Amino acid sequence: MKNIDTLLHARWVIPVDNKQRYLEQHCIAIHEEKIIDILPSAQAKNQYSARVNRDYDQHALIPGLINSHTHAAMSLFRGLADDLSLMDWLQNHIWPAEAEHVNEAFVHTGTELAIAEMIRSGTTCFNDMYFFPDITARVAADIGMRASVGLILIDFATVWANNSEEYIAKGLAVFDHYKDHKLIKTAFAPHAPYTVSDEPLKHIGILANELELNVHMHVHETAFEVSEAEKNNGQRPLARLNELGILTPALQAVHMTQLSDEEIQLLASAGSHVIHCPESNMKLASGICPVKQLLEAGVNVALGTDSSSSNNDLDMFGEMRSAAMLAKISNMDATAVSAEQVLKMATINGATALGISNITGSLEVGKFADIVAVNFDTIETIP
Repeated sequence: MKNIDTLLHARWVIPVDNKQRYLEQHCIAIHEEKIIDILPSAQAKNQYSARVNRDYDQHALIPGLINSHTHAAMSLFRGLADDLSLMDWLQNHIWPAEAEHVNEAFVHTGTELAIAEMIRSGTTCFNDMYFFPDITARVAADIGMRASVGLILIDFATVWANNSEEYIAKGLAVFDHYKDHKLIKTAFAPHAPYTVSDEPLKHIGILANELELNVHMHVHETAFEVSEAEKNNGQRPLARLNELGILTPALQAVHMTQLSDEEIQLLASAGSHVIHCPESNMKLASGICPVKQLLEAGVNVALGTDSSSSNNDLDMFGEMRSAAMLAKISNMDATAVSAEQVLKMATINGATALGISNITGSLEVGKFADIVAVNFDTIETIP
């Protein structure tokens, strides 16, 4: 009999692996933070002696959820400016509020609040984009939360930096500090095509390639964004990003509500990832991401909540439900985007987009034990 740290006994285990298994009366054996075995409960009792045993007789164990796009500190702006379109919300309310209120203490407190909310609703990893990324990273690391922290870049001065050179320099300092951290990784986070000019984007593209970092960016969020780009630049944002060297397998393109068939094929060919934020898109009336068509084209689609101020929560279970429902009604097809597909979007697809599918995103031997227990002994889950 082998001595191990932890043995989880569960009614069901849903690994979200390539075998599409649903295992009943199984155990997950954990040692030194990693999964070392998944096996029938009767067999586990004879094979392992665990220091800690947990019984989940009415639960399903699933991979920890991955919130692939959020702005954690903005939890303190929850309810600030509801029932507004994106540009009105952003330019007339959020940006002025950020200029007045955001500082290191704000980001620290807001991130703590966001992490508490995310953990309570089953999220074990988040992909962030905000000012003072060093503070976000520190809070997540101190709490023990896995995170990809965006190194923000925007053309105008903010509380974090004054120009593109300073944004990039300060971001690189955060990258250097956390490049070997067990829980924290970083990604370049240019805000959007309409707020970052060509030269900084080219620079980011070069650095991302050299440092093997992802690029986390709002893209094609609204019809207005796309039409303004066509009017001002003579091309749609995705085409511009392609010319600038940003449209690569490193790109995490957030929202993507305005896509032609040709652009879907371009994303598939480039190997870029799409982060779907259905509740934020619905709240701001930004549009609908064509998830069904993207998945059919072979594009990796992950799921995010966006911020508490544009959602207004960080509940990934709610986001999964919304993603499935929105896909069905927008396609007038009840079979579009199944429960299994949205669970993948919230787990292994997110890990793939963040470049961490080798360590998390599914329940498999060798991966970290990022696990959520879903209670099925409730009024809502009977029978």
